[in-house]
Amino acid sequence: MTTAEIVRMILLDDMTRFYNSKEWKKVRAKARERDNHECQLCKLEGSQSKCEAVHHIKEVREHPELALTLSNLVCVCKMHHNKEHPEKLQKQKKKFDNEERW
Repeated sequence: MTTAEIVRMILLDDMTRFYNSKEWKKVRAKARERDNHECQLCKLEGSQSKCEAVHHIKEVREHPELALTLSNLVCVCKMHHNKEHPEKLQKQKKKFDNEERW
C-alpha cells in the first residue's frame, strides 16, 4: 500500500479500508509481538495490562507516510487509547439505560 493510497482513503474518509488491509494487520501484529502484547504506557507507570489497541504515535491523517511504520506504533490498553483519543469517546452512542419510563 502506498502513501498516495492512504491519502486517498483519508480524503474519502474511508479509514475502515485501511484498518482492514492486510498491510495494516501485518504491521500491527509485528508491533504486538515487539511489545510483548502489553500496554507500553502502563509499563511506564509501573503496572501491567494487555495490549488492546495499536496506537499511531503520529496520527495517520496528519502523517500518512508513517501509517505502516513500525517505529510509529505502540501497544496500548483501552484506557490509555481513550486518553489519547478523547474525541472518539464523544462519538460513541450512549448505552441503554434500564430506567423505567412510565
